[in-house]
Amino acid sequence: MERVIFNEDHHAFRASAKEYCDRSLVPRMEQFLEEKTIDRAAWLEAGKQGFLGLDVPEEYGGSSVGDYRFNQVFAEEVSKVSAALSSCFGIHYDCAAPYFVDLGTEEQKQRWLPKFCSGEYVAAIGMTEPSGGSDLAALKTTAKKADGGWVLNGSKTFITNGDMADLVIVAARTTPEKGAKGITLFVVEEGMEGFARGRKLDKVGQTESGTSELFFEDLFVADDNVLGELDRGFIHMMERLAQERIGAAVSNIAHATQILDETIEYVKQRKAFGQSVGSFQYNKFLIAELVTKVEVTQAYVDNGVVAHDENRLTAVDAAKTKWWSAHVQNEVLDACVQLHGGYGYMNEYRVARAWRDARVTKIWAGSNEIMKELIGRDLGL
Repeated sequence: MERVIFNEDHHAFRASAKEYCDRSLVPRMEQFLEEKTIDRAAWLEAGKQGFLGLDVPEEYGGSSVGDYRFNQVFAEEVSKVSAALSSCFGIHYDCAAPYFVDLGTEEQKQRWLPKFCSGEYVAAIGMTEPSGGSDLAALKTTAKKADGGWVLNGSKTFITNGDMADLVIVAARTTPEKGAKGITLFVVEEGMEGFARGRKLDKVGQTESGTSELFFEDLFVADDNVLGELDRGFIHMMERLAQERIGAAVSNIAHATQILDETIEYVKQRKAFGQSVGSFQYNKFLIAELVTKVEVTQAYVDNGVVAHDENRLTAVDAAKTKWWSAHVQNEVLDACVQLHGGYGYMNEYRVARAWRDARVTKIWAGSNEIMKELIGRDLGL
């Protein structure tokens, strides 16, 4: 079914995004996998092409397009290459950017955003803690007031881009007795004394994304690095989760669609019992179901993107797109592995890596169970 939400500008931007992916990402995938990170050259090239500043005003080095569909297009093209690369870039230009743009002071924007847009600075978001998971209100990282700033102590885990981030937005508890209303956001910068990175985490999938633990031990952060209002960090996070979740949905369904397309070509060529695997009735019916489910989900996600672009996307609707797209993505990729037979279980085949990479989408950005809890509460249950 034809997608109707894009215009000629979006199509031209997609062509540029695809060219970047084909030139700067695809030829180096084995390197990224081996090193378990995206090297700085790929970031700098993305910045040079203008992909990292889509939400950033021009005076700070961005393009300020004011149209979330451009974010969507870039995420889709990168997702076709790798779900892991999409998550790394997405955390930077799609998730972190609104924090800096919406909450930053003029001095902070001038200090950080030009290099953020160029790829000289890579950003990460430090919310998840070893004991907390999706429960952002239960943070244990603390920030105590000191002369001219704050002293941070604590740790974060599962931090995408954590291995190389120059700027980390860290949520810490500043007024413990106020619970969720006592959390503040800080920007921790590379080189600060007391800031340390743990090992690159050995994940089941998304090997090429640098995911790390972060540690803060008596880390002094000046008042100039407080992001947003004191004790309103939890609210700041909640206000920006809708974009994170619709962005996750965009990447989920683009990733599934690409691998399904490749699988359809595979079953046309693969022969068994004298005919193509795809021509067997069960497989034919299965693929028909998968294609329909993917297209229905794509239409739903596209509708969510338009709603977000028009400031109509609610937290509950964002939760719906996030959990459903992750569910469909995993269902589709599991079927694609099956359709590849034994080859689908081999790491050298993209379908195997994609299957592994997708599993985490039902966990991160708020687990699917948390998403359903939000939806259920909204229904009065």
